[in-house]
Amino acid sequence: MQRIRVQRDLFDIAEEQKILSRDKPQVGAVVTFVGLMRDINEGAEVVAMTLEHYPGMTEKALVAIAEEAARRWDLEDISILHRVGELAPQDPIVFVGVSSRHRGEAFRACEFLIDYLKTRAPFWKKERTAQGERWVDARGTDDDAARRWVDGSTDL
Repeated sequence: MQRIRVQRDLFDIAEEQKILSRDKPQVGAVVTFVGLMRDINEGAEVVAMTLEHYPGMTEKALVAIAEEAARRWDLEDISILHRVGELAPQDPIVFVGVSSRHRGEAFRACEFLIDYLKTRAPFWKKERTAQGERWVDARGTDDDAARRWVDGSTDL
């Protein structure tokens, strides 16, 4: 099963985690990642961030990423929730969770999902600092993280 959502509202992290194993006694592992908004970036204090997306296109990209994870690993469930709109420091931005029978697959799949989400999902970030607003560029380190999944070397 896959749950893909893009939303403005805050999500309940504990409830989202429970859903991954609810009524699935075969599940032996649940691995989640929650990304939070930081209050600093590139040496500047960030007071707020606006996340924008392309409705329809973003969800389609997230579904494709989840389907790729399901092809690579034996997973029981996948959940990707991403917020858009105005966010403040320490607000949760993204929830990625997977459940599987074994921890190794769950860990690898969760890491793959966030690595691919960061590089392949159409989201745009605009930060508000004391110096004004600025768009956030993609990071080379995110590309490097996603690239390691291409050759299959981490598909153990």
